[in-house]
Amino acid sequence: MNNSLFLNENIEQLIDLAIKEDIGDGDHSSLSCIPSETHGKAKLLVKENGIIAGVEIAQKIFHKIDKDLKVQTFIFDGNKVVKGDVIFHVSGKTHSILQAERLVLNFMQRMSGIATNTHRYVEKLQGLKTKVLDTRKTTPGLRAIEKMAVKIGGGENHRMGLYDMIMIKDNHIDFAGGIEKAIEKIKNYLKETGKNIPVEIEVRDFGELEQVIKTGFGNRIMLDNFTPESTRKAVEIINGKYETESSGGITLETIRSYAECGVDYVSVGELTHQIRSIDLSLKAFS
Repeated sequence: MNNSLFLNENIEQLIDLAIKEDIGDGDHSSLSCIPSETHGKAKLLVKENGIIAGVEIAQKIFHKIDKDLKVQTFIFDGNKVVKGDVIFHVSGKTHSILQAERLVLNFMQRMSGIATNTHRYVEKLQGLKTKVLDTRKTTPGLRAIEKMAVKIGGGENHRMGLYDMIMIKDNHIDFAGGIEKAIEKIKNYLKETGKNIPVEIEVRDFGELEQVIKTGFGNRIMLDNFTPESTRKAVEIINGKYETESSGGITLETIRSYAECGVDYVSVGELTHQIRSIDLSLKAFS
């Protein structure tokens, strides 16, 4: 599957759904008090410091609602912003600007919150090879834009869904009857289906780690809920035979201690869940 094509289609569908959800049969607030021929301008104002994200999405929303709206952008996705910055100006039919206002803010505020949060984690790893990964702990239906925001904030995307990686976690292992049985079934499945997708295997202790290494199968080993000390030992045992990923309860305060163990990746669910949005405002001006 072409992930880029899939994501673009997903984002277009998401914007269409958001417009339908918000506007329905018309913006009666604007229709009732502002003449349809009125034109105006508005600016996107930053009200707190952070990393801006969603500018590209905002442009798509404006042009979906009215292809004649003009957007003049001053600050782009991924840039640091401070209170008082102006991201862009939009001009055109006043009705169109008002219809787009809340949609643009909803997308950009959440995406900027995720990008800002991701950037905090990435900064903790300066000077190290380890990359910060997101997870599938995303808002249903919003995965495409939330993972886009992670990338804008400097992080990396893990698998997009269940379709682009085989990832064997604790429940898979238990249901399959153990790691070795699970791996044997995966080998057969890949052979029978002809699929060529990466395989990641989660291990909970050194016994499971040794079983995986013994098979010599897979691309990445996830060290789940290991301490920094046990992570360092596990990385030594793996000795470059697999990519390595730390996961499980890792926080802003502890992420560097895991990265210093030499793992290739650290995955953090907090990048996309329990996010506080960044405060932005779209204000009319003359």
